[in-house]
Amino acid sequence: MTDSSDYVVVGAGLAGAATAWQLAARGHQVTILERNVPASHDASSHGSARIFRYAYPDPFYTRAVLESKVLWDGLALDTGTQLITPFGAVDYGPERNPALLAGVLAAVGVEHELLSASDARTRWPQIGFDTEVLWHPGAGVIDAETAVNAMIALAVRNGAEVLTGWSLRSMERNGSGYRLISATGEAVDAGNVVISAGGWLPELLRQLPLPEGFLAGLPEITVRQEQAFHFKYRDPEGAGEWPTFIHKAADIQTYGLPGGRDAGFAGQKVAEYNGGPFIPSAAQQTGVVDPANRDRVVDYVRRYLPGLDPEPYAETTCLFTNTPNEDFIIDRADNLTILSPCSGHGAKFAPLIGQWAADLATGAGGVPPRFRPASSTAVTT
Repeated sequence: MTDSSDYVVVGAGLAGAATAWQLAARGHQVTILERNVPASHDASSHGSARIFRYAYPDPFYTRAVLESKVLWDGLALDTGTQLITPFGAVDYGPERNPALLAGVLAAVGVEHELLSASDARTRWPQIGFDTEVLWHPGAGVIDAETAVNAMIALAVRNGAEVLTGWSLRSMERNGSGYRLISATGEAVDAGNVVISAGGWLPELLRQLPLPEGFLAGLPEITVRQEQAFHFKYRDPEGAGEWPTFIHKAADIQTYGLPGGRDAGFAGQKVAEYNGGPFIPSAAQQTGVVDPANRDRVVDYVRRYLPGLDPEPYAETTCLFTNTPNEDFIIDRADNLTILSPCSGHGAKFAPLIGQWAADLATGAGGVPPRFRPASSTAVTT
């Protein structure tokens, strides 16, 4: 027997779950194919801690966060779950340009404050600020795993089917649609397909029935096995006073946020941005932390975060799927949509990405042209 569906979404991370939710809510027949389980721990949407922030040097992204927040609020209301916990955010460092960020936030009406380093150290003595600091209190932490499950639940409520343990082996044309074959030989026919495979995408692209011109127009997609470390608060009573942060120093770029459930609510999650090794695709990840990266982050904590015990009490690996300019890919050829909201900053946009992808897949609307690189350079059939 071969199952069939009008829309098949491959991958149940944040982007895939959001797309399935949006498609099902519009009354479409939807099947979600997930190689493991939604928000799988070997992918990019697991756990309880992703940064939600408004501060971007590019006003386009700040405006998009504002749009996304409306959808996040609606999702939380519909599911009765708290998905974003407010902590506020600080941005600083000689490569971060807090004044530029403040100007962007001012232009769109996002509450913020620009502080001197000394004033910021007075307010947050647990952090060793080295430049002026942008503070915006509307930032917070997304519970990624809970968000994925909430969106999947809404999709299912609207009739979607979820098939777990379903690993895509091949895909071929089937009339005006496609036939997807699993690693165990199961088949699903689809009129339209959305591929939201994250770190598995580089490996999958050449297996998909896409026009050569479309493939040639896609930017290079690289995958890193990132590392994140959890450091205990020296003052557990002050845990709630820790903001999220992005610090771009001359020698290292880092981010940090309250670790939440992932870290037993006892510490701050700290990582070097794009500090992990390149791997061909998610299939080649090892899950082994790079000792050199651990040493760099521990040294960073000793120098800049006096409020933390500099010895990590927990550590993990995760995946960053990057494009050269950190823009997302939401592009379509025929009835096949490629969806890669990547480069380590897609989580905060998940509901909006799902809306864009559903609009593109159904023809109900478009997506920002910057996210359609292949369509802008190729003639597809």
